[in-house]
Amino acid sequence: MALLLAAWMIFSPTARALRALPTTYRLTVGQNYQVDTGVAVLSSQDETLQLTGNSISAHETGEKQVSIDLFGLLPLRQLRLSVDEEKRLIPGGSAVGVALATKGVLVVGVSDVAGRSPAQSAGLRAGDVIEHIDGQEVTDSAHLTSLVAAANGSPMTVTYRRDGAQKTARLTPMQDTSSGLWRIGAWVRDSTAGVGTLSYYDPENKTYGALGHAINDGDTGKLLPVRTGTLLKAEIVDVRKGQKGTPGELRGTFLKDQVVLGTIEENTNLGIYGTLNTPYVNSLYPEGLPVGYQESVTTGPATILSTVDGGGMKEYQVEIIQKSRQLSPGPKSMIIKVTDEELLQKTGGIVQGMSGSPIIQNGRIIGAVTHVFVDDATQGYGLYIEWMLGTAQAMDNAA
Repeated sequence: MALLLAAWMIFSPTARALRALPTTYRLTVGQNYQVDTGVAVLSSQDETLQLTGNSISAHETGEKQVSIDLFGLLPLRQLRLSVDEEKRLIPGGSAVGVALATKGVLVVGVSDVAGRSPAQSAGLRAGDVIEHIDGQEVTDSAHLTSLVAAANGSPMTVTYRRDGAQKTARLTPMQDTSSGLWRIGAWVRDSTAGVGTLSYYDPENKTYGALGHAINDGDTGKLLPVRTGTLLKAEIVDVRKGQKGTPGELRGTFLKDQVVLGTIEENTNLGIYGTLNTPYVNSLYPEGLPVGYQESVTTGPATILSTVDGGGMKEYQVEIIQKSRQLSPGPKSMIIKVTDEELLQKTGGIVQGMSGSPIIQNGRIIGAVTHVFVDDATQGYGLYIEWMLGTAQAMDNAA
């Protein structure tokens, strides 16, 4: 009998399902969550929990324990529940313009001055961010030029950042014989601009999240550190449809007649974050939607909110075809496929500029679009909304 039970514990579908379960579930008060327990059942002595079959719901916040029992008799596993108050967000979906000035200047390449590059000789390379010259903070490329000119050919101490680590180097400018100007032999960039989609607005603290991925430099692929940034109202004027091997693109305008929506305070691998000047209004969901954590996400139908033409924000049908159990933040939480015929006709699926479009399932905001599949524009990745909220919370805690 013991041998049979041991074999069952290893090879049965129920045992495999139990091994795949996380040790901790994050829930919100009042929402039902399904746990794949096979023939095993859930039990708990906590009267604030309601257990029906393999469904869990909680009536109060706090840390709770649930047992998974075989035939209601033999305990197989313990699950820890972290129950939070229900949080509501205003889902985004509007096109936004992003204007960002970097903290320091980004080296995008090196060049020769009278036959060699002082920057390259000092060890600098594309992707490095020059932050200080002789202890003085570099604000932009024009400021860098003035600091180099003031050195008048004398050696300078350059403080720069590479892959998050701060480094220093000694660099001696050289004089350009054709112009007479002092140069360090590096091409630099201090700003960028583009179009994306607002993911959510949090009315509790007037903060927002957008894009779902980092703003990276187009030449080096490096994340751009924020010195100052502005979020602007954008109008979509054209769309290039996505095709196999070539991602499409939304083309928008926002710099000519600027309508400032708020600030950009952080540029991270999981999107951009900041504060809005006035509350964001979503005409489709004026009261907002509750947050759905990854435990509530299921494969199957969902929708996204996006602005892809002058008609404004609309809701489009998608399908979640795969979800991942993630224990740490990452931009590839789920795979979505566009099924909406109208959106397929307009864009071919997911295109650049739609990144950040909120994903809604079962009346909850569960995530945001992050990337398109290059070989299949109808499919792309999304990240869980909890990762965006966690990033925003870390930003608030650091303030």
